[in-house]
Amino acid sequence: MIEIYELLKLVVDKDASDLHIKAPTSPVLRINGDLIRQPQYPPITPEDAEQIFKSITTPHQQEVFASDNELDFVYSVTNLARFRVNVLRQRGSLSLAFRVVPFVIRNVDELNLPPILKSLIIRPRGLLLVTGPTGSGKSTTQAAMIEHLNNCRRSNVITIEDPIEYLFHDNECIISQRELGGDTRSFAIALKHALRHDPNVIVIGEMRDLETISTAIAAAETGHLVIGTLHTTDAPQTVDRLIDMFPPSQQQQIRLQLSQVLEAIISQTLIPRMDNKGRVAAFEILLPTMPPATLSARVKLLNC
Repeated sequence: MIEIYELLKLVVDKDASDLHIKAPTSPVLRINGDLIRQPQYPPITPEDAEQIFKSITTPHQQEVFASDNELDFVYSVTNLARFRVNVLRQRGSLSLAFRVVPFVIRNVDELNLPPILKSLIIRPRGLLLVTGPTGSGKSTTQAAMIEHLNNCRRSNVITIEDPIEYLFHDNECIISQRELGGDTRSFAIALKHALRHDPNVIVIGEMRDLETISTAIAAAETGHLVIGTLHTTDAPQTVDRLIDMFPPSQQQQIRLQLSQVLEAIISQTLIPRMDNKGRVAAFEILLPTMPPATLSARVKLLNC
């Protein structure tokens, strides 16, 4: 029987981003974007996967999985790291994917992120979007920005996540972190109620549906700073995705609203270093440097 602690420690020791467990394959690590099998371990059996799943979940989580055949949660190992876990069924057995979430939140400077992110996160209102494909570091960038705010300005921050990844500790800010399932039923419902909680900043883990996007734009219009993520690859595609979520009859109005509240679109991806020793983030940042009426016309052209 393979011990899950041993595998998770291997992930951290090898500076991997992900661990994959499924039958009938040996454990697989994702290191610098590449999947690397670990042949020193025997192939995982369905029984191994089931036992690992039971060892890291609560009875309630097991009930949810039995009902839905899907499960997202966070598993924490003291003095090691937190891990975002996704479990699903495949060919009658379990497949588990672990994503590393460090305990320590690295700041903008430590991650060599664009310095402009520091000024964007202290904007008093508007909409900030962090975008990129899965695994591009959106959550890490977002966390670094929030941590910068936490160290330099007094604000009431509410995050809505699925699940909670980085854990923040109040410094200058009061930070409330809400998790789907345990703390709220949906992004849209949590966002509506967050507006009644005297927030300065609202962080949305993923803007995945029309109701959430619509409420986020409305929140930005009413004087809050709203930060959200989207799985888009560049700024024009992000604008297209937002507008295309709405019925044609509403799209002109949304173009106008976006032109008035959009503070920045921060698109990122990870690329290999020239020395092949890891990866670095590459950024494209769109800033609204023109009057709202002109920007609205540009947004309309981007969507044509």
